[in-house]
Amino acid sequence: MANDIDNDIAVLCQDVHRDFQDGSRVIRVLRGTDLEVRKGEFVAIVGASGSGKTTLLNLIGGLDRPTSGKIFVDGIEITALDDEEMAEMRRNKIGILFQDQYLLPVFTALENVQVPMLLNEVRAKERERRAMELLKAVGVDHRAHHMPHELSGGMRSRVALARALANDPAILLCDEPTGDLDHKTGGEIIRLMRDLAKKHNRAVLVVTHDPEVARMADRILLLRDGKLVEELVSRFFKPSGVDVTVARDPDSRSSAPTEG
Repeated sequence: MANDIDNDIAVLCQDVHRDFQDGSRVIRVLRGTDLEVRKGEFVAIVGASGSGKTTLLNLIGGLDRPTSGKIFVDGIEITALDDEEMAEMRRNKIGILFQDQYLLPVFTALENVQVPMLLNEVRAKERERRAMELLKAVGVDHRAHHMPHELSGGMRSRVALARALANDPAILLCDEPTGDLDHKTGGEIIRLMRDLAKKHNRAVLVVTHDPEVARMADRILLLRDGKLVEELVSRFFKPSGVDVTVARDPDSRSSAPTEG
């Protein structure tokens, strides 16, 4: 379902709520979350463990559905799609990069990158050509015919990134993409994601506990009390992801109002 929203907006969340039932108790994780991410923008979401960062990412990726509210990806209201339409949306518009790369162990790097294109019935020669281009873009084309267990952690992350970009998505969603990597390698992966986003006008949304990752973003959003707030957190953000001291930036735009 297409909607009349700014063509430059890659992701738009409007008053998104997500509740979970725990026996007789209702756990309200997201409580009216609003978010706008523009094409070519690199946004980091930070917050305490258990604050709902991954829940929000899953909702935007169509892996879960909100209790209420609307979510748009590349102008399409995904909260109005049925399961089949949502699956097609994920194949064509949304790339997802997890901390655990989930590479298929019996496939080479080149074959892993081709998997999303298989689902879209891209012809074999075109799949291989595009997969090699992506592996080259992320700097591991020389390991195209190696199995995942033959690659370092950083190389596996690069292959997973290439796979996430296989169908040229409008947005790339990343859940702790550097969690298992050393500082230097993690920084390289984030810079690569950022550079590719700018080059292809693709939005990147990263959930992270790593302050160095957050500081590379165009904007840092803090998930607090079930809402996203844009605040001056970069210089105060602690590696634990729990001890976040917040100073309000009067000149920043708010993605959602703070609670008084």
